Amino acid sequence: MQKKRKWTVAAGSIAAVLGLAWLALVVFLPSDEDLAAHASAELESRLGVPVALGALHWQLLPVPAVVIEDAATDQPRAITVKKLTAYPNLGALLARRLQFDRIELDGAVVPQLSLRALDARPPGLASDVAATPLERFVFRNLTWISRHGVAVVYDGEIDFDANWRPRQARVRRPGFQPATDLTLTRQGQEDRWTTRINVGGGTAHGEVALQIRDSGRMQLEGRLQPAEVDVASAIAAFNRKPVIAGKASGNTQLSAAGSTVGELAQSLHTRTAFTMGHSTLLRFDLDKAIRSLGKEHAGQTALDSVTGQMDTQNTPQGMVTTYTNIKASSGVLSASGQARLANRQIEADFAVDLVDGVVGVPLQLSGPVDKVAVSVPRGAIAGAVLGTAVLPGVGTAIGARLGAKLGNIFNPDPAPQPKPASKPAGKP
Repeated sequence: MQKKRKWTVAAGSIAAVLGLAWLALVVFLPSDEDLAAHASAELESRLGVPVALGALHWQLLPVPAVVIEDAATDQPRAITVKKLTAYPNLGALLARRLQFDRIELDGAVVPQLSLRALDARPPGLASDVAATPLERFVFRNLTWISRHGVAVVYDGEIDFDANWRPRQARVRRPGFQPATDLTLTRQGQEDRWTTRINVGGGTAHGEVALQIRDSGRMQLEGRLQPAEVDVASAIAAFNRKPVIAGKASGNTQLSAAGSTVGELAQSLHTRTAFTMGHSTLLRFDLDKAIRSLGKEHAGQTALDSVTGQMDTQNTPQGMVTTYTNIKASSGVLSASGQARLANRQIEADFAVDLVDGVVGVPLQLSGPVDKVAVSVPRGAIAGAVLGTAVLPGVGTAIGARLGAKLGNIFNPDPAPQPKPASKPAGKP
């Protein structure tokens, strides 16, 4: 009986403490109006642009939370948030401080060009190393719109250590097959993360490391190893149109430098040495382009192999992609050259070799990527066919071989068939 009375007293005491805590929480909670005014002012201070909040209120059950709905920046192409739920740390809340354990974002649209107008001033990575400002951030249905209007939806979650260091992070393309995702895992307390990337049915695993100089400037270095990545599938995962289909493998080095996370992103540079086996050049017929002197090139080109190096460089004006040391072979044709892609404009120069690399025909591509202009100088074709630009004085045997090969390539008409011999009269 005495034991039962002790449990009753204990339960009553716990209930009283919880009741008092709940009452204190309700008393100390700021009103929705005060919270909305504080949030709008803080967001504008942080972002440098006005922010309209459709609704903001406290949610007390099942756990206390701040809920923001239908928020939008005041910009020509607004950054919008459908719903954001922030779960405060109760200890900090009772001390009249807003500190959040978890934030969940459900539905947002982020135009890349709108970010340029923001004057964001988040805490730096090198400040207040003892504080964990946020433990977990979860986002669902976040739509990123590129500077050229390509929309891609992402889901993900990030768990933070002190000083905004991600302890574990995962970003994925929901509903896309094969699985397309990135996972970062921190190595102990070092500023080094193991990366695991699944894309195009292959992988690109590796690691990245962050260093902070005495000046506070940050340096990011990393390496990845793409393996058996289906290039067409990987490009399609981000709602882009692929130009080549086939599996690629290689090695990637990445680097970036800056005083803020934004500067790191804008300076990111990657260098990938890659190899591809049997593949297909989509929407471009190399043989047709040469035959028509660049007037026609619609179609496809089967390739035996492709090797080269791809460099990407982020800039405030967008990404610049450069291809160097490109070498491709397709039957009796082989090509080598380089290309540059920036702001959806391409400039490329290739040399197309015929007959085991003996004849070089220049091939130039230029203009917008959705309407590429192809040119093949007429003089180069004429010189090759007539033999005036190909191994002069080598001899009639090689000359005849070249002439036969070039004739087959540049003459679209089939060779005439020999007429059957006439039969003697009277023979059956």
